[in-house]
Formats: sequence, C-alpha cells, structure tokens
Amino acid sequence: MDLGFAGSTAVVTGGSKGMGLAIAETLAAEGASVAVMARGQQALDAAVESLRAAGAPDAVGISVDMADADSIAAGFATVAERWGRLNCLVHTIGPGDGYFEQMDDADWDAAFALGTMSAVRSVRVALPLLRNADWARIVTLAAHSIQRQSPRLVAYTASKAALASITKNLSKSLAKDGILANCVCPGTIVTASFTENLRDILAADGLDATNPWDVMFWIDKNFHHPCDLGRAGLPEEIASITAYLASRRNGYVTGATVNVDGGSDFV
Repeated sequence: MDLGFAGSTAVVTGGSKGMGLAIAETLAAEGASVAVMARGQQALDAAVESLRAAGAPDAVGISVDMADADSIAAGFATVAERWGRLNCLVHTIGPGDGYFEQMDDADWDAAFALGTMSAVRSVRVALPLLRNADWARIVTLAAHSIQRQSPRLVAYTASKAALASITKNLSKSLAKDGILANCVCPGTIVTASFTENLRDILAADGLDATNPWDVMFWIDKNFHHPCDLGRAGLPEEIASITAYLASRRNGYVTGATVNVDGGSDFV
C-alpha cells in the first residue's frame, strides 16, 4: 500500500533510537524526508545514515534538549529554514520511571517536562509549519500503562495519560484545519534500551531479554500484566501503525488512542 509520503516532510522527536528510530526509518522507506530530534549527536549521525540508506530524499539530525523550550523552538526553526513546511510530527519522547516514595518535586517536574510539555512545546512551534503543508498529521506515543497503572511507573504513566488527553483535544481543535491527531499506546516493546536495562535481571531467571516470549513471561511473573499473544512487541510493529496514522492515506482517523500491546482486556 502506498501511504502517500512521496514529497512529504516529517519530524520524529526521539528519533535516534528505539521506537522513534524505527518510525523514522519506516517513514524514510515510504519516501518522506525526515528530521530526527534528540540530544546525542553521535546517535543522530548514525540515524541520518540509516534514514538515507532506507531511501529518505533528505534526512537531518537536529540536536535538541526536549526538556527545554528554547531548544525545541530552535530545532523547529531549523526545520522551517530547511523545508518551510511539515506534513507530519511524530512525538516519541518519554521520561524515566520510579516509585512514588522515591520521587520528589524535581522528579515530577522532570517527568512532565519530558513526557507532556515536550509534546505541547513541539506542537506549538510546529503548527505554522503543519498549516503550511497541503496535508498534516500529528501522532504522539503514550503508553499502554495509562489504562492499567503501575506503581513503578507512577510519574511516567501520569505524564503519558496527560499526553493522551492533550492529543484528543488537539484532534478536536485542529479538525477545522484538516490536521489529524492520534495517540499510539505501545505495550511492552523490546527496544535496545529495554534489553540493555533488563539483560542481567532476566538472565538471573535464565531468560533472554532480547527474546519477546521470555520478556513477556518475565512481565507476567513480576507484574501480572500478560498480553494475549504471549510475547512482547518489536519496534517495527509500533512503526507500522504509527506510519499509517501519520500518512496521507489516513484520511478519517483522528482523536483515536490506539493500543498496540499484543491484546489485553483494556479498550
């Protein structure tokens, strides 16, 4: 299926690794020019090489601190100078985790700065560019945990729940402009950072943190949140649905909060 990305432009925040990079690579393979925003220049440079190899007509890595409003504004100013318009904004940034009693006010402020306000600020400065395009889409990545909660992810989940609500409101306020806004809620996804953080923990139970079946076994055992398919997901499985929602082919889905979690009791 041709998603209609030929000649289009896209920004993927957090696009230098994990789900963000998988999304950026999918958009590039579909023919979009792609800008990725993240902090580490080395990872950005590697991502740009990957995007060019995937087929992006133009690819750029922009160093941005997504917790800083001025840095975000400068990043989108670079996009404006380079392209003058923007067809899709995909926002994948999220904060770290922590239990309630471990977190002070500064931790909560940091969680919402990354998990919520980074999206608010990105959309705010991107809107003139989105309105300059002949079609435009916004996709945010929240989390499946906003529907089931988890004490270990208290601030992360709260910030992502706010993001899902903001995205729904954006879909309503931007409908008159023909700008569609949707939110994707990934379940447990085996990214490189996930594997790195949990490799030793799973290995202690004789499990492989790169194996989606082992990962879901561990999730079920420790958190009692299995999925119907019995395995964790892969970054490219988030990328495929995100790419559709961000595409010109999507002409009628807006305001949706889409679970990509392997099946659950939540709707």
